[in-house]
Amino acid sequence: MMGQQPRNESLFYYFRLEDQIPENHLLRLIDRYVDLSFVRERLKGFYSPMGRPSIDPEVLLRLLVGYLYGITSERRLMEEVRMHLAYRWFTRLGFEQEIPDHSTFSKNRNGRFRQSGVFREVFEEIVRRCLAAGLVEGQNLAVDGTMVGANASRQSRVPREQLKEAAQVSRTVREYLAELEQANPVAESEELEEPPGGTAGSVSTTDPDAAWTAAKGGPALLAYYDNYLIDTPSRVILAVEATPARFSQETVAARRMVEQVEKLGLRPECLGADKAYGSGEFLAWLLARDIQPHIPVIDRRHQTRGHFTRGQFRYEAKEKIYYCPEGKPLRYRGRRRDSQGYAYCSTVAQCQGCPQKQRCTSAPYRWLFVHGQEPARQAVRALAGTPAYDRSQRARYKIEALFAELKQQIRLRRVRLRRLWNVAEQFFLAATAQNLKRLVRFLTQRQLRPELSTA
Repeated sequence: MMGQQPRNESLFYYFRLEDQIPENHLLRLIDRYVDLSFVRERLKGFYSPMGRPSIDPEVLLRLLVGYLYGITSERRLMEEVRMHLAYRWFTRLGFEQEIPDHSTFSKNRNGRFRQSGVFREVFEEIVRRCLAAGLVEGQNLAVDGTMVGANASRQSRVPREQLKEAAQVSRTVREYLAELEQANPVAESEELEEPPGGTAGSVSTTDPDAAWTAAKGGPALLAYYDNYLIDTPSRVILAVEATPARFSQETVAARRMVEQVEKLGLRPECLGADKAYGSGEFLAWLLARDIQPHIPVIDRRHQTRGHFTRGQFRYEAKEKIYYCPEGKPLRYRGRRRDSQGYAYCSTVAQCQGCPQKQRCTSAPYRWLFVHGQEPARQAVRALAGTPAYDRSQRARYKIEALFAELKQQIRLRRVRLRRLWNVAEQFFLAATAQNLKRLVRFLTQRQLRPELSTA
């Protein structure tokens, strides 16, 4: 046809996939420095020696390349592997091999991978490689969580009283109720306890584990917390926990993560965090493990509406009595279980006619609340302002950069999968991808600068 140039193509040509991948490409560096074959031995017991050969589990693991490039959809990942030379090379899928269907990965994720807990093990194995390489110090840590939207709409919420009715048409709700019953068996006439996800008033029938929560500066939504514990000098993620997006879950996740890194042989010296982690119970728990909490204390001592603060009362430990500025005693009245502390009260007769009563209280008598973990709170207050405390508070903001990477580069602003265990797998895969980048960068720099390996 006119206007078209003839195409000159060779009948035979030589093409080698290996030659097309640059030496400094991220996937080539990961392949060079990180051996992923350990997954075969770990999953050996989940494969039958009989029947049709299965896809190599290492190939399936290598397909996690998608998280390195912000591809979290299995369907889209297979399309990208089909077209992208570097992805084909890294996954060991040559042009003569058929690309697995996206359902193959889904079935393995819901079957062998979940039963074996392989995603957590892969994450922990990469953390061990970071330790072995000398990238992680493990002494100065930071903890925080970021909100990630659930794959459920606000219209999916129903009152808790209607859950049994919803279970008749929703398999997800039936499974959820069965799990609650197994975890906490109750008589049929008894009400179900408030679940870890959702709220006391409503639960999502699409994803019952997600919590209804208000985002900062935005509308309320169903969401999860992606909790990270990091080594601040290297910004390596040492532990990950998925929880419903509830304030009370943050310290629960932090405890689990600290226990996990201790199993890896790390003995942290300090932990930096924001005020959400400043409860007396959590601070005392850290001090009992010889970890200095560089955390602002949740402190309501000065919230007295202009009246005398507790600091203006004198405490006599031998007598277990507080004395007010006028020298009148406030005696111990018992432990308050609802607020986990101790109550000290004066009497109506003592306060009647006192010249400073208006400055002390508007009630007939004055009472003081003392937190049950007040010694721990005092110890942490003493740390505030020290050079080490200030360094930890500055360094803890590095975790925000990791959350930005999670949402902007990995594009995990909203989870694809539903239920807590599926969400946890996504969080592990994302954190593994983040750690792999830092590990290969460190190993490459060490090879280019040999003095780093002897430093």
